[in-house]
Amino acid sequence: MKRIKENLVLRILIVVILQLIVYSVIVCTIGYQGITRTLMDQYADGAFKTANSALEMINVDRIDALEESDGKTVEYNRTLMNMDKLCNSQEVTFIYMIQPDTSDYNHIKFLFSAMNSESNYNRFPFGYVRETTNDEYKENYKALYEKEIDQALVVRNEGYIETDPHITAMVAVRDSKGTTKAILCVQRQLDAVVEARHEFLNRVFFLLVFVAFLVIAVQWIYLDSTLLKPVKDITDEAIRFANENVKNSEKLGDVISNRDEIGHLAHSIDRMESQIHDYVEDLTLVTAKNQRIETELKLASMIQDSMLPGEYPAFPDRPEFDIYGSMDAAREVGGDFYDYFLIDEDHLYMVIADVSDKGVPAALFMMESKAILANQAMMGHSPADILENANNAICDNKMDMFVTAWVGILEISTGKVIAANAGHEYPVFKKTGGKFALIRDSHGLVLGGMPDMKYTNYEFKMDYGSKLFLYTDGLPEATDENWNMFGTKRLLEALNIAPDASTVTTIENIWRAVADFVGNEEQFDDLTMLCMKYLHK
Repeated sequence: MKRIKENLVLRILIVVILQLIVYSVIVCTIGYQGITRTLMDQYADGAFKTANSALEMINVDRIDALEESDGKTVEYNRTLMNMDKLCNSQEVTFIYMIQPDTSDYNHIKFLFSAMNSESNYNRFPFGYVRETTNDEYKENYKALYEKEIDQALVVRNEGYIETDPHITAMVAVRDSKGTTKAILCVQRQLDAVVEARHEFLNRVFFLLVFVAFLVIAVQWIYLDSTLLKPVKDITDEAIRFANENVKNSEKLGDVISNRDEIGHLAHSIDRMESQIHDYVEDLTLVTAKNQRIETELKLASMIQDSMLPGEYPAFPDRPEFDIYGSMDAAREVGGDFYDYFLIDEDHLYMVIADVSDKGVPAALFMMESKAILANQAMMGHSPADILENANNAICDNKMDMFVTAWVGILEISTGKVIAANAGHEYPVFKKTGGKFALIRDSHGLVLGGMPDMKYTNYEFKMDYGSKLFLYTDGLPEATDENWNMFGTKRLLEALNIAPDASTVTTIENIWRAVADFVGNEEQFDDLTMLCMKYLHK
């Protein structure tokens, strides 16, 4: 159990297995019902055809004569023999003709009772009288005799049945004047239907088991090679370099073959290690320790800036939305980050997050967390699942760092946003023609705080002109010389001065408002903002 909790791939596979089980149940249920309907229709159609064939063997104007024959005339026996042959050739159990008591239809009298030679049941003799089986039969007898219907079908496959599950097809026997003289019935057992259904379920079961094992094997190999091992290698290397500050002889880019965000992160760490290490070596010969540290941090800041989306407009060929972000670190490198990219043509991924520490370790942890979140998004997970999987991936970090994060996915064609919050600040939202206001969403635990945490998705709708503003706690916690905080009230007031401005202008306005408030007072936290305006009509 402990291994499952600590292994991301195992947990993902368990989810896949549960999904396959649900899918299998649905497929079996739908298939079972479908094949049952099809077979029952074929059985019913065959029974009625047999009934009509039997009806052609009877001279309908001689019913009274057959009734008076006491079952001993040549005509009667010839007709019975022909019906016996029809039973055998059509593989039906019984073909019988009855006359119900039309006063109350509670009893029936048998005129003919033909039977399949392979049947184990007893033939009813001529003139045998018995009670009507149940109300369903009684209603059908009455409807046939009173010419409300020409034929009827009774299916008996539940409850107490004297002759095993079967169907009975009934047709009215009417003379040339149209008078109903009797009812001809064909009974077929449902053994073949039951056998066909069992065979179907067996085939579907073994096919689904095979597919399940195949999917699990492929998923295991894929996830282990593309997610778990690369993330572990990157984490170990990031921690090693943060502790040793020595370039590794074997590059992560050579070890990790991913071409996704994890692969980009591996190459970025390689470049960072190489640049920082080489530059530190050169500076060691000519500069003092403080100058060397300052240069390293500036280089790290440049590398960190290159990891964040910086071009504007970010998506010049997508007029449906406008998005822009900025990050001002309190030190040379910071722990805040934001990110956005198109998962596919109709879904925009957005995230803003804050690492608990500052400096180079936080910057490295920031890049790792950013890549893990992005990779989860590219795998098609919901925001809640992205946060859950990322939390489990970074939970066991030796630096005991944690991350607050807000993740949202915009469906561009509809404006629907699905989001989840892991201990981050409330997002700010402006409806079309309205003012900015906080979305007081439900907060889950911070990422890295405790494994196996669950997060909750929630939704809101964006219309043409509506805006979403995201930020880290460095904004409301910015302080002036009297230790007054900027706060969310001043933030909303600053946003609502020009609520319909562009994303760039909105962020610049907030930055100036914070700068005017704090004056020359030194700030101790990063200031990160992300703004998205929906322009789809």
